[in-house]
Amino acid sequence: MTTHRCPWADTHPLNAAYHDSEWGVPLYDDQRLFEFLILEGMQAGLSWLTILKKREHYRKGFHNFDAVSIARFTEKKQLALLQDPGIIRNRLKVASIVNNAKIYLDVIEEYGNFSDYIWQFVEGKPIVNRWKTQSEFPATTPQSDEMSRALKKRGFKFVGSTICYAYMQATGMVNDHVVSCFRYEETIT
Repeated sequence: MTTHRCPWADTHPLNAAYHDSEWGVPLYDDQRLFEFLILEGMQAGLSWLTILKKREHYRKGFHNFDAVSIARFTEKKQLALLQDPGIIRNRLKVASIVNNAKIYLDVIEEYGNFSDYIWQFVEGKPIVNRWKTQSEFPATTPQSDEMSRALKKRGFKFVGSTICYAYMQATGMVNDHVVSCFRYEETIT
């Protein structure tokens, strides 16, 4: 029996594994939501496959995305991270992770958790689309525009609307599995 996936997922085994187990699954865990926010920002200008290949290096270098630890990273620590070929060695991107960790912690202090804050942009429940082909996927939506504006206003970096929409797809805030994909029905909550 053939498994029908979203076409992008069949381009590499890492994409397929990620698609089959994570992409589009509604996610409410604060630390994982923070990880995806960071990784989506790191993707800017690159492919998601590049990020998947470097994900474990990011987890190691950034203390499994523990925002409290990251917020304490010194300039010296950031410079050391820029020597790691296992991550994207871009000074602005590394600095943005530290910056975003601090703001993320501020959001948690204000809202009690990050999940409630970030899910407000879709009124607390996934938007279920019915795309037949991935060419129908939008690059942005009014919700990703709103999320981007709100995150930027707080001072987050690498959170443009396209990045926010990819984040919404990854964390299941929107179900963008094509309707013929075996994960489409499985990810509807």
